[in-house]
Amino acid sequence: MKKTTRFRQLINAPDILMLPVVHDGLSAMAVAQAGFKATSIAGYGSAGSLLGLPDFGLLSSTEMLTHYAHLIARVDLPIMVDIDTGFGDVNNVIRTVRQVEQMGAAALFIEDQTYPKRCGHMSGKSVVDVDEYLPKLRAALWARKDPDFVIMARTDALAVYGRDEAIRRAKLYEEAGADMVFVEAVTSTEDMREVNSAVSIPSAANMIEGGKTPFMTADELQELGYAVACYPCGSVFTAARALQKWAEYLKSNRTTAGFSTQENMMSFEEYFRFIGAEDIRKQEKQFFNK
Repeated sequence: MKKTTRFRQLINAPDILMLPVVHDGLSAMAVAQAGFKATSIAGYGSAGSLLGLPDFGLLSSTEMLTHYAHLIARVDLPIMVDIDTGFGDVNNVIRTVRQVEQMGAAALFIEDQTYPKRCGHMSGKSVVDVDEYLPKLRAALWARKDPDFVIMARTDALAVYGRDEAIRRAKLYEEAGADMVFVEAVTSTEDMREVNSAVSIPSAANMIEGGKTPFMTADELQELGYAVACYPCGSVFTAARALQKWAEYLKSNRTTAGFSTQENMMSFEEYFRFIGAEDIRKQEKQFFNK
């Protein structure tokens, strides 16, 4: 089955789709090996991983798409990618949609923030007029070749103009043909219910540790009407803390002998297996000694 078809089935299934967001190849491998059905790649973790900088729209489209292509090629999971505000006008959107579809992504989302965008849970956001966003959404829907390729419309209007405007935009984006809708940074369970009752297409929630949206279990989100629960920051938060601990220990102790326990580190052999080196070694043997 095509990854696009698999992803579309997952978002329309009765059970909520848990969608951990990865930031690099190692996190993608961890999510795949844990048994998740799909994953996503987004700007927040990618900016931190590639640049060591916050999600302020600093990554270029080329940097982001190259990064996405590496991860899509590495794991056999349907992957949704983040194309921010579309990297330009409708022509840029068309080109970007076709690029991510050709590289094997299963879905993407495009947002209505102004450029340069900010992480949805940061202050100081602003959004474009609906009449500026809708042509980009229509262009994205027009550009896809595979009808199963999922396009999610994201609005950040709630933090700027309030719930009513966010819901109005979500409904307009549904009417325009979006397959999914994502109202970012909803701040109460009441608003979450209102958003989901207003639209008939699948909707997504972002679960950010320390973010503005109430932090809930996947089952609780499903009860509120969500089809997808995204976890956009946990992988990069975990990696950053682990790296801090490792660097601080090495600097203080001049060795990692006491740090390299099973809790803190993989062994050399564990990493060899985790990263797939054994499989590559087995694969390459078939080309020798014939």
